Amino acid sequence: MKADWYFDFISPFSYMQAERLASLPVEITCKPILFAGLLDHWGQKGPAEIGAKRRFTYRHVVWLAHKQDIPIKFPPAHPFNPLPLLRIAVALGSRLDVIQKIFRFVWRDGLLPDSNDNLAALAKTLGVAGVDELNEFATKPDAKEGLRKNGEAAIARGVFGVPTLAIGGELFWGFDATDMALDFLRAQPLFDDAEMQRAGELPYGAVRKAAAKP
Repeated sequence: MKADWYFDFISPFSYMQAERLASLPVEITCKPILFAGLLDHWGQKGPAEIGAKRRFTYRHVVWLAHKQDIPIKFPPAHPFNPLPLLRIAVALGSRLDVIQKIFRFVWRDGLLPDSNDNLAALAKTLGVAGVDELNEFATKPDAKEGLRKNGEAAIARGVFGVPTLAIGGELFWGFDATDMALDFLRAQPLFDDAEMQRAGELPYGAVRKAAAKP
């Protein structure tokens, strides 16, 4: 089995799932995407764009990380612009080891690529020559194009949030769906259960006037 893993460095839930990917018995291809592009396409607001939800989400992240024994330290500001980090990941081949190092730079060390000192630290962590090379990666046309194509492919598959594991025709969204993806890979009979099938095809009973059907 193979899985495509769609993520954005802006997402702490993506960071936590990155720390658990090794538990999945599947070949994973990492696909950096811009979360904001998904929000724009589907007409959604991000959790950080709703004040009350923002406070709850950030506190929930800290609680959840501690429950899962995953070290976490929020960066100095959030949301932040993840584009340079996403393009750097693409330029370096979207390798899982690179991606985990970038995630830990942001979510374990609590740093952003917003100063030469921080960029120098990230360059050292990634084994890159220095700040100039990192900046070059972040502006490479090939990296920009690769990131754009990842986003288009994600939308074409119905991806609506990060992190998402795409396994065949199935999508598993969110850190809390990691165990669900693991059960799917283990061919648990629940996925063939009649109620599971019915739930996936349930008709609309009512639709808000302000919301369009997907």
